[in-house]
Amino acid sequence: MLDWDNLRTFLAIARSHTLSGAARELGVRQSTMSRRLDTLEARAGVKLLQKTPSGYLLTAAGEAALGHVERMEQEALAAELTVAGRDERLEGVVRLTTVEALAVSVLPPVLAAFRLRYPDITLEILTETRLLSLSRREADLSLWPERPQGNELIARKLADIEYGVYASAAYLARAGTPDLAKGAPGHSVIRRIENGPNSNEMIWFASLTGRASVALRTVGTEMQLAATEVGMGIACLPHNLATSRSLTPLEVPGPAPRRELWLAVHQDTRRTPRIRALMEALTGGLKL
Repeated sequence: MLDWDNLRTFLAIARSHTLSGAARELGVRQSTMSRRLDTLEARAGVKLLQKTPSGYLLTAAGEAALGHVERMEQEALAAELTVAGRDERLEGVVRLTTVEALAVSVLPPVLAAFRLRYPDITLEILTETRLLSLSRREADLSLWPERPQGNELIARKLADIEYGVYASAAYLARAGTPDLAKGAPGHSVIRRIENGPNSNEMIWFASLTGRASVALRTVGTEMQLAATEVGMGIACLPHNLATSRSLTPLEVPGPAPRRELWLAVHQDTRRTPRIRALMEALTGGLKL
């Protein structure tokens, strides 16, 4: 039989098209990935991936094998989730995927209290620009400003995140109050780089600041907050984070948008004690 680690290696390289990307996905060295692929192809007696200038591409044999290996992966993940769901220990690791702004500005008090109550549980907080997959066991829980998709997930809305337009007192003293009804001419703005479809709050902010110049584009809310604090420009920010930094809210025409904050868990692990303990701590302890 073919070794599962070697088959996982084949699958990861087929998806990322590079040894380095596949190695990051599986958490092993690039040399290990290369060795596993060589071993798999030697055992199978056929070339599964062809190295090209644009990366590794599937051969005809690789294309034929891909669907079978993907189904094996799904079954392995299902078995892992089933076993994890029967783990009764209040110890071990719980991985939470969330956005950086929540991890830095909102979660620390909740996590500190959780640690005092459950000293044998290790927390891993994974701040990403994308929502990690609970079904693929990339994380155990997600705390994300949008409802996760998937019939196998159980999600609960925790709060509404309200947005507004903010600036520092120093910026307003220097540049004056922007006229958002006229597109904020003569002012500077701080925008968020979107990796997917533009969010409602960013579309709304762009409609208010169409005549302003862009001072900075950044991925994370924390960088937006920091840049606004030092007076680089005005920004669209969550109310709870902006007010905690003593930023000045600006009057806006019409209602401001909001997002929903959702906590999600896979249905097969929702009763695992350590995962359930963190869910209860987040549900009861978040202050937004």
